[in-house]
Amino acid sequence: MAEEYDPTTGLVIAEGWQLVRIHCGGCHSHALVTGQRADRQTWLDVIRWMQATQNLWQFDAATESGILDYLSANYPPQANRRRAPIPPSLRPPMDTNESR
Repeated sequence: MAEEYDPTTGLVIAEGWQLVRIHCGGCHSHALVTGQRADRQTWLDVIRWMQATQNLWQFDAATESGILDYLSANYPPQANRRRAPIPPSLRPPMDTNESR
């Protein structure tokens, strides 16, 4: 089954997504969340950094666990986030006389 996305936030609709919509979107764009990938510990480190330096409020244990469950399940680390190189056959010709 294909993932369903909230059309307003771009978040994956899955258990816990409303927690992220409310608590993360209150301070910054949801694109900041959807553009990141991390394991549970790194997501927790990001939350702790925001609490220490960005005035993010403290969460109760259930809320924090729900947010971390959602983020680590739906925005996990990826092996390689860079796109593959453009094949030489698709690159424009290079003018070797041109200065860079």
